[in-house]
Amino acid sequence: MSRTIDPPGSSPGDSPGEGQALSTHLSPSGEARMVPVEGKPVTHRRAVASGAVRMRPETIARVARADAPKGDVLAAARIAGIMAAKRTPELIPLCHGIALTHVAVELDVDEPSAEIRVTAAAEALDRTGVEMEAMVAVSAACLTIYDMLKGIDREMVISEIKLLEKSGGRSGHFQRSAP
Repeated sequence: MSRTIDPPGSSPGDSPGEGQALSTHLSPSGEARMVPVEGKPVTHRRAVASGAVRMRPETIARVARADAPKGDVLAAARIAGIMAAKRTPELIPLCHGIALTHVAVELDVDEPSAEIRVTAAAEALDRTGVEMEAMVAVSAACLTIYDMLKGIDREMVISEIKLLEKSGGRSGHFQRSAP
């Protein structure tokens, strides 16, 4: 049985036909599958993602002073983000393994806002994009910040993990518009 859904306001002819999948990650019968990429050209792929960890003012002050009980919060978060990007297919089902050529994790300690903003960029020469690698890097870095500081602030909030930009591949360039 195939799965087809007609969007509101559409007619049955507008939806995927009998035997067509709703997604490239679903077979015509609705089963999850990894998308074949062998026919795609190898191109330079780049993605940038961001997120933030909000915390109490006294917590961010300790980070700024490099005075956290568990050690260097920023170094641990940066390493965690890079390591996580490299392991993305182990965490995200159906995600292809990618030969990353570069991962960078930047951390901006904003004391007045009491938050650490995390930005990660991932790059590869490959057949599929690196958006998930960038977002996994941000997620792991944010979680590591939480872990490193939870002993002094359990009310931290991880938020706004999002793709900012991606380039390369058939779908072309994407850049998030300013809020």
